[in-house]
Amino acid sequence: MLALALLSTAAPLHGQNDAADLDRLLAGTQVVVVPFRNIAGGPDTNWIGEGIAEVLATDLAATATVVAIDRAALADALTAADALALCRRAGARWIIQGGYQLLGAQVRVTARLLDCETGAAVRRARVDGRRDELFALQDRILPALGSSAGAPAGASAPAAPARLPAADAGVAAVAGAPPPPVLPATLSRNDAGQATVRAVRLTGTLALDGILDEAIYRTIDPISDFVQYEPVHGALPTEKTEVWLFFDDTHFYITARCWHSAPESEWIANEMRRDSFNLLNNEHFGFMLDTFYDRRNGIIINITPIGGRMDGQIADERDWNGDWNPIWNVRTGRFDGGWTLEAEIPFKSLRYRPGRDQVWGIQLRRNLQSKNEVAYLTPLDLGLGRSAIFHVSQAATLVGVEVPSTGPLFEVKPYLIGDLNSNVDPSGLTTHGSGNVGLDIVKYGVTENLTLDFTLNTDFAQVEADEQQVNLTRFSLFFPEKREFFLENQGVFGFGGGGGAFGGSGETPIMFYSRQIGLTAGREVPIVGGGRLTGRAGRFTLGLVNIQTGEEPTASALGTNFTVARLKRNVLRRSSIGAIVTNRSALAGRPGSNQAVGVDAAFAFYDNISLSGYWAKTRTTDLEGNDTSYKGEFSYNGDRYGLVAEHLFVDERFSPGVGFLRRPDLRKSFGSLRFSPRPASIDWIRRLSWQGSFDFITDAGGTVETREAVGSFQVELENSDGFDVFFANTYDLLQRPFAIASDVTIPVGAYNFSDSRVSYRFGPQRRLSGNLTVSHGSFYGGTKSAIAIGGGFGPGGGGRIEVSPQFAVEPGLSINRIELPQGSFTTQLVTTRATYTFTPTMFVSALMQYNSSNSALSTNVRLRWEYQPGSELFIVFNEQRDSFTPQRFPELENRAFIVKINRLFRF
Repeated sequence: MLALALLSTAAPLHGQNDAADLDRLLAGTQVVVVPFRNIAGGPDTNWIGEGIAEVLATDLAATATVVAIDRAALADALTAADALALCRRAGARWIIQGGYQLLGAQVRVTARLLDCETGAAVRRARVDGRRDELFALQDRILPALGSSAGAPAGASAPAAPARLPAADAGVAAVAGAPPPPVLPATLSRNDAGQATVRAVRLTGTLALDGILDEAIYRTIDPISDFVQYEPVHGALPTEKTEVWLFFDDTHFYITARCWHSAPESEWIANEMRRDSFNLLNNEHFGFMLDTFYDRRNGIIINITPIGGRMDGQIADERDWNGDWNPIWNVRTGRFDGGWTLEAEIPFKSLRYRPGRDQVWGIQLRRNLQSKNEVAYLTPLDLGLGRSAIFHVSQAATLVGVEVPSTGPLFEVKPYLIGDLNSNVDPSGLTTHGSGNVGLDIVKYGVTENLTLDFTLNTDFAQVEADEQQVNLTRFSLFFPEKREFFLENQGVFGFGGGGGAFGGSGETPIMFYSRQIGLTAGREVPIVGGGRLTGRAGRFTLGLVNIQTGEEPTASALGTNFTVARLKRNVLRRSSIGAIVTNRSALAGRPGSNQAVGVDAAFAFYDNISLSGYWAKTRTTDLEGNDTSYKGEFSYNGDRYGLVAEHLFVDERFSPGVGFLRRPDLRKSFGSLRFSPRPASIDWIRRLSWQGSFDFITDAGGTVETREAVGSFQVELENSDGFDVFFANTYDLLQRPFAIASDVTIPVGAYNFSDSRVSYRFGPQRRLSGNLTVSHGSFYGGTKSAIAIGGGFGPGGGGRIEVSPQFAVEPGLSINRIELPQGSFTTQLVTTRATYTFTPTMFVSALMQYNSSNSALSTNVRLRWEYQPGSELFIVFNEQRDSFTPQRFPELENRAFIVKINRLFRF
């Protein structure tokens, strides 16, 4: 039996909903039927459009007078304006036109009934089916036009039919992309699934209220041909999504109608806090804009039905910067059948190539979390996983955008801050207050795509506290950057596979780690001022930083100048080569300077093959020679199979003074294999995955320090839950004693130990979600047992208890019991984050942490209110207590109460 999805997108005349009404509408009138347009563009299937028109003309003959025209002589891509002109010349009342698309074994036909006098589309319909049953599908088109659904609740009917905006004949085709769609169509697609979409200039105002009731929604066809990514790759989505792209002289708009057959009580929509990683586990609509059309970088914005928002930048299809917050706005709404959104982005918040007429890349995503279903505008390789939207090179092409010819961007963001601090010293408790003013950011657009940022007397007191970590290794921990000044275009400075949002790739050095600036030994160092120049110049990506910091006697920090220069050139389709230079005028805690220089390259082939590498050298005062590092890596990341091979060398004196080095003095060879089938015979399992890896690490002299063999097995369930089993066997040579706890030191020697771990992930569809993990194994001559609750949803993410869509608690617990011949100890890390979101732009959060490894009990309470786009009020309370003294309430070490307000002025 033919399985057809019958959908429609416009309100029928007079609000009637049956085919008989269409018969009455057309009875006794003259109708023109033109060939349906081949949206995919393949000439071997053009006959389908003429066939559809012939069938409709035959079916209409019993009701109306079908005007005879030579359809075979008409162009396949007959524009709406030409079709209306033809209709008027023929003296007809109505005209039926439409288009069809072929994607594999599936076919989609859209049809419109136009009023020849006004140009308004009074009926619209869409039918989907299988290509081999095309004839049966054709028979459904006319009944579909007769049974068009009513307008969404809340939409107001216009007093008169709206007219189409003028067609822009100047939009040119883009090489390798389908031809631009012709209004009122806004999407064209080829047989490979590639798409070209069109933005439409607004002819009137668009009220940003989340209600899609403006006239333009009835005259412009939506973009609605999404392709299911999971669970049925390549199939049609189970729910319809309709998207419109508009612009005016100041803003770019993305609006959407997201259909959902389930009642709202069954949607997973419980996160409103901006940039919360849990937002990705909500029902959401997301989009990616590649405004330079370089097919490798872009901005990504996600929106939930309750107004939650998450935004960030993607660099080189890999590095995610989720702390970047551009200025934009959104409103969501409801209709009888789902939810809607209207988002506006000022052109001043975007960076793009010079010129009025723009070509961008765009990807659209619909996440139906309640069904564990994801769909995209274009087909994407399953091996990309949840980061598929990062695959900028496979995005659709966006044409038609006209940017304003305004002056250069100029923004000033001054701040006013007041604080009250209490500290405990040998003389007792002392309290003092202070106030200050400064400039968080001065932003100047050198060109449309080069931005210069300045900061003066900078204060980052409003930044959220770092989340504590337990370190049971002898290597450094990585903490992400959260300070606003360093965030825009942060991915520009990524080098050699290091410096990503999640701390790079293991032991790979990070050449520029901005937390080296203004922080030393855990203490803040005053930033006197500085600037950043980031952006594009042709095929080059440029990043320059120069910052001057002051002295901090307690941390023995000297006044220091930091300079970083990064240049990268795009080559081939998705590849790049680049170089970086860094300079630090004073070392941490002692006189001297440090310089670093490096070159890197990254090549990407097909959808999931990459080859990358770098060479770098540093020079540090009193440390000459043995100061180079290099790396080569090959990766194949398919859905069913995965392969990684890597070789990394870090010499014993390699030391990037403005970077981050987790493990010095090593030569590492690494390989991993993965097999991930999707068993069709087990309906409750989505994916199984077996993975094995082997790490072989020596020091620069060739002495074997670490060998580690790891095997894992994962089960991903259809309901979003997951189950993991992990086993590791490790050899570790300690060439110097390792103080693992304050009173326990592991002596020099060679150690063999193993670790087994089992975890279950409770999916976000549950009010209580997160990971439960238990592990046990041998450890440096003794044993280690651990239990952890929370984690699993992103960097620093914990478990989550949903109290309401506005209030959530994120608990985390990690307990490690270590029993060694040298002594036994237990580490305890307890974190609890409670967040109450008043609106998507105002929330208060409390982060309470206890870490037994440093006897610290800390509290960070933070209110953030974005009282107008880009301007914020912060009220912060910080407290640090020492829990070392037994049988006593933790003693106060320091306390601070801070109020900071800034105001963005944009010219």
